[in-house]
Amino acid sequence: MHVPTLISRKREGDELSAKEIRQLIEGYTQGEVPDYQMAAFAMAVFFRGMTPTETAALTQAMIAGGDCFTHRPGHPPVVDKHSTGGIGDKVSLVLAPLVACAGCWVPMVSGRGLGITGGTLDKLEAIPGFKVRLSLDEAAAQLERLGVVMMGQTERFCPADRKFYALRDVTGTVPSIPLITASIMSKKLAESLDRLVLDVKYGSGAFMRTKQDAEALAKSMLEVGREMQVEVRVMLNPMSEPTGRTVGNALEVAEALECLEGGGPADLRKLVLDLAEAIAGVSRAALEGLLDDGSARRRFDEVVAAQGGHPADLLRLGELQRAPIIREVCTPVGGLVSKVDAGLIGQAALQLGAGRARASDGVDFAVGFDQLVKCGEPVPRGQAVCRIHARTAVDFDMAEAMVEKAIQLECGLDSASR
Repeated sequence: MHVPTLISRKREGDELSAKEIRQLIEGYTQGEVPDYQMAAFAMAVFFRGMTPTETAALTQAMIAGGDCFTHRPGHPPVVDKHSTGGIGDKVSLVLAPLVACAGCWVPMVSGRGLGITGGTLDKLEAIPGFKVRLSLDEAAAQLERLGVVMMGQTERFCPADRKFYALRDVTGTVPSIPLITASIMSKKLAESLDRLVLDVKYGSGAFMRTKQDAEALAKSMLEVGREMQVEVRVMLNPMSEPTGRTVGNALEVAEALECLEGGGPADLRKLVLDLAEAIAGVSRAALEGLLDDGSARRRFDEVVAAQGGHPADLLRLGELQRAPIIREVCTPVGGLVSKVDAGLIGQAALQLGAGRARASDGVDFAVGFDQLVKCGEPVPRGQAVCRIHARTAVDFDMAEAMVEKAIQLECGLDSASR
């Protein structure tokens, strides 16, 4: 394989063979293809794109370079869900134990938050003692016992993607539909799934800002699923306002627990049920029953205990992860909530410390927002539109200023009542 020729062909829009793509990824993973050549290839793909066959070949090459889940003969349906990221998106914490209660295996390999979008692993680690670093053997044993495991990538799980994404991050080639598709699908399909549902977000609080871009990504991932003979469902969901009423790691865990017990915000419950119904193989009514009767909550507690945490700590998580400053933000005028800008709320949460600007940053589990209003709700003058959990007074002031920009009201209730 002559790498410069391969790069030139892709630059001119030629279609590469599966063998060429596999050799390129193998060479890069093993250090035989240098970063500068792989960066040139990524830029060629950025401008020229890839066919569905090429994207599937890239996905398969990334999977082949590392370890994969293997499941015993006669196993239950193996399913999972992936979200392209959003603000207040704690859906995985509810969906994984819920679908396991329906008789499926859910080997959920998740990531950490970067930028304004939160990560499932960060939320789980807000639970004291919860261990997300498991081997595939440990994960397989837990799947047999509980039907669900929630973990991070191992060193040998899609190592090509880990290395390639780091390069894309510093070369301006992250927003490439084929490269995004291969990155997402390689990690999920390495779980050896039967069914996968993809929650593709768009809007101010999402990576894909427009519905058109989200549709293009959804189409690409569906095509790869077909090429690789995995049943894939895709749902497009707006991320113009945060999901639920909390943003921040421990705060989102607390809200997920409410949903696991049959309560919680209506939009969170609906989204969980929409996605779960696509993969669980049981009716929506059955899934609702598993939430309402406490089955899903009990399974989550079992996962916490199996992975090093103490279920009793869930009852006092607000005390264990408590920010020094917790104060309401009240509106000086009444009105209907017309906008809760997810992007601004996510940026404020990042600056409070709930997220990370760089992969090497830590996160503050206690900070964030709760009691957020939702679009369409009436808010009388002087009522709180949210509550801020901050580490310092300076952080609180910053977040309050951003909330005042993010939350907009119209049709003043005060004047309408006179």
